[in-house]
Amino acid sequence: MSNCINSGISKIYILTQFNSTSLNRHLARTYNMGSGVRFGGEGFVEVLAATQTPTEKQWFQGTADAVRQYAWLLTDTKNRNIEDVVILSGDHLYRMDYMQFVDYHRSSNADITIGCIAYDETRASDFGLMKIDGNRKVVSFAEKPKGDALKEMMVDTTVLGLSKEEAEAKPFIASMGIYVFKKGVLADMLKEDKTGGKKFNDFGGEIIPFAAANNMKVNAYLFEGFWEDIGTIKSFFEENLKLAQQAAPFEFYDPASPIYTSPRFLPPAKIEDDCQVEEAIISHGCTVKRSTIKNAVVGLRSHIAEGCTLHNTMIIGADYYESEEQIAKVTASGGVPLGI
Repeated sequence: MSNCINSGISKIYILTQFNSTSLNRHLARTYNMGSGVRFGGEGFVEVLAATQTPTEKQWFQGTADAVRQYAWLLTDTKNRNIEDVVILSGDHLYRMDYMQFVDYHRSSNADITIGCIAYDETRASDFGLMKIDGNRKVVSFAEKPKGDALKEMMVDTTVLGLSKEEAEAKPFIASMGIYVFKKGVLADMLKEDKTGGKKFNDFGGEIIPFAAANNMKVNAYLFEGFWEDIGTIKSFFEENLKLAQQAAPFEFYDPASPIYTSPRFLPPAKIEDDCQVEEAIISHGCTVKRSTIKNAVVGLRSHIAEGCTLHNTMIIGADYYESEEQIAKVTASGGVPLGI
């Protein structure tokens, strides 16, 4: 969302799966564009939730199916002047100017443009990989190949602008899972039964391989900044802890490209008495007393009581504070109060 706002992309739809109440609340509080004055009166952020209707009996069956169920919006009156559609994932951590991505897509007259990263062999098999020709056109696509199939996906990445040394170290092109489509191409791929069977439900696993195999103009766009997929608990935990390092690979502190979030109007963190804190992020609304915190992230409203040691730890935080009376009641009933 922050990347979209910083890139000047003002018409934003967010597709959510079931059990998304807290996410919807966060979006409404954080990205309320009001009358759209910021974007000349036409900007909006709208949540499109998964629904079951007389024609659609199931929840979203994949990324492409989610877009298909709301494909009518592509021809809606307020989107009549839209030429291209940017498809993004909600579980990645990176900072990117999407308009550079779109400008490349338009200047190359591509049907589809895929954001990609050059990788070495150690991580390449974790992603969908592409082979490209000398014009950056994708000629084949493989989803998480292993062994010999992985070696077959090696390419000369100097085509993407890497130096000879960089290309030798990173001979694989991994998809970031973000795309720019010509609006007409996207609408066609979603509504047409291309293979004689069921319609496409997934972008990375079905639409992109089909488009590349059928000689559509699918181009690769190289992204050279920091990027991580945080779609698993393990990766979410690890990347959060990296943010607390002295030389963090990703910084939220960029005045030219800020990361926006919901204002919570909490007091600053309170560090009491004899505390030792090293490579840690302590969120607003926290209290810490006579404790040791090292390589940790302490989420908002967290209470760290005397004598605690947090090492390689991430605390999500709390949605509310407990009063002294509530703490006493929970403790008396054999429960555990919020905090540590």
